[in-house]
Amino acid sequence: VQLQASGGGLVQAGGSLRLSCVASGRAASSYDMGWFRQAPGKEREFVAHISWRGGWTYYEDAVKGRFIISRDNGKNTAFLQMNSLKPEDTAVYYCAADNVGWGDPPRPRYWGQGTQVTVSS
Repeated sequence: VQLQASGGGLVQAGGSLRLSCVASGRAASSYDMGWFRQAPGKEREFVAHISWRGGWTYYEDAVKGRFIISRDNGKNTAFLQMNSLKPEDTAVYYCAADNVGWGDPPRPRYWGQGTQVTVSS
């Protein structure tokens, strides 16, 4: 599966952004999808995960109640709606996918390119 992320940008604290990730390839809609992020000088960290049918979601504690992951399987696209953004959300955001268990810590096999999100104070 190939992944193409978009939607990053510059936003003021308290604002919102929506990231999109389009999956292509055989049976792309049958893959769990998710988002990770990497801030400067830090390791890549998990943000959110959605099951392939969209019935199950999981979030990293720091984004619970602010971010919403969703998907549209008709368009093979996953979304990350980010609300109440904080400067500490500044990072490169990556979408990821896999059709097997992600493990703990999650390590999906397929990755898209990153999209920069910058939140100004």
